[in-house]
Amino acid sequence: MAVTGAASGVGALLTERLAASEEVKQVVAIDERRGECAEAEWHILDVRDPAIADRLRGADVVVHLALDLDLETDAAARTAYNVRGTQTVLTAAAAAGVHRVVLCTSTMVYGALPDNELPLSEDAELRATAEATGVGDLLEIERLARRAPRAHPGLNVTVVRPAVLVGGTDTALTRYFESPRLLVVAGSRPAWQFCHVDDLCSALEYAVLEKVDGELAVGCDGWLEQEEVEELSGIRRMELPSAVALGAAARLHRIGLTPSPAGDLAYTMYPWVVSGSRLHDAGWRPAYTNEEVLAQLLDEVSGRHTVAGRRLGRKDATAAGAAGATVALLGAAAVVRRARKVRRRI
Repeated sequence: MAVTGAASGVGALLTERLAASEEVKQVVAIDERRGECAEAEWHILDVRDPAIADRLRGADVVVHLALDLDLETDAAARTAYNVRGTQTVLTAAAAAGVHRVVLCTSTMVYGALPDNELPLSEDAELRATAEATGVGDLLEIERLARRAPRAHPGLNVTVVRPAVLVGGTDTALTRYFESPRLLVVAGSRPAWQFCHVDDLCSALEYAVLEKVDGELAVGCDGWLEQEEVEELSGIRRMELPSAVALGAAARLHRIGLTPSPAGDLAYTMYPWVVSGSRLHDAGWRPAYTNEEVLAQLLDEVSGRHTVAGRRLGRKDATAAGAAGATVALLGAAAVVRRARKVRRRI
């Protein structure tokens, strides 16, 4: 079997896990640099290179994890890499005789909407839009996954969708917990479901070993209400009207002061919890609870200071903590002054 994006993050963890499994004969690891797993057979190349087909020959299953979801990456470059990379891997896998490709997106593709059921079924309609960071790329990957079996008869595609991923990750949703106050939009009803990276890797292994297929959601059982999150985290809320919160987020992103577009806020406003029934029916169970994963996340982000998706230095963070609600949302007095200067220059 083969893993792309094998040198870091989830790809590195999965490569180590599969290399140690008695049920996997050989792991082919593909990335733009060599990783640390000595037991894998390494190939150094860009996943957009059609030559990847030669590296996949002999593999039964390919897990494609070479995705760029970095908040700081240029959006156009990120989309070009993610979509083209997935297209190339699917085409190369079919050409190489691979019978299964496992893709990884996110439960964000279901969309965060006020009328979502709690929890959503895994076959619920994907109602997300491209307004949040990276979600447009994930939706396109989902479309490629659905088209691939028709374009390449005999190729099976499994899609794994983790909830808010925790464990060495940096996303708009993990940065939410780096804020001096937890922003709560008035009238919203957030529901938090997390996924530990170890649980994601074990779910991916289930897919690799063909214990389950189709479209799979993975995460902790159940969810946490906003009040539970605040009690467990010890971070007080900052409640603002929707127009104020969304308007400020949109303005700051438009002038380049924050990496998070206003669309990211929807995922802190409305539920997008998924049942994960297909994995459960196959015998898989998460090793972590939502409470345990939140505790790990809080430990990981300790000492970091973020407001409106923007990381702050220590001096800015002190100012944000002392500021009022509006200033806190905008990211501290220094950020607001800078925003005003930029707007005057535009």
